[in-house]
Amino acid sequence: MPDKPAYRYRFVPVEPRHLNMISEWLAEPHVATWWDGNPEEEMALIAHHMDSVSVEPFIIMLGDEAIGYLQTYDPHLEDDHPYQDQPTGTLGLDQFIGESYLIGQGHGPRLLDEFVSLLFEEGVPRVIVDPDPANTQAIRAYEKAGFVAFDTRTSIYGPALMMARDNPDLASEQSPEEGQETRLQ
Repeated sequence: MPDKPAYRYRFVPVEPRHLNMISEWLAEPHVATWWDGNPEEEMALIAHHMDSVSVEPFIIMLGDEAIGYLQTYDPHLEDDHPYQDQPTGTLGLDQFIGESYLIGQGHGPRLLDEFVSLLFEEGVPRVIVDPDPANTQAIRAYEKAGFVAFDTRTSIYGPALMMARDNPDLASEQSPEEGQETRLQ
């Protein structure tokens, strides 16, 4: 059996030179369907996030090719964020693969696993995602990357399936209730 191809993902901070590329990705049908909002407003938010304390935006690189966008956010640093019920130190994650020819090839689960592993190495206790429950492709990718559904909520963007992946190195520090929370369906 041939070896699986080796993929090298990198995550580079968004710079002003990336904004046109991100804008083009947001217009792609496979992104626009799920990345809610007015494109101009989204781009203004992403530009603002470059200097934000609560949100960190990244370009996803596959080798030397920019293939998508990813951002982390700390719900505890945003006033009235609906996910402040998560453990302190939790980061939320939003992402998309911008290049349509890369969809369905397993990049989503692999890059998510790699990025979340980097966050865990930095001591992040939990990472959450909140895909639309109708976005079955994203949900499958998150599941393959180790995320487990624990709640369904309504966000400002509509229905959200709450999924989490907990840092295995910190699992022994969780109370039993916290450990069970991620296993609820």
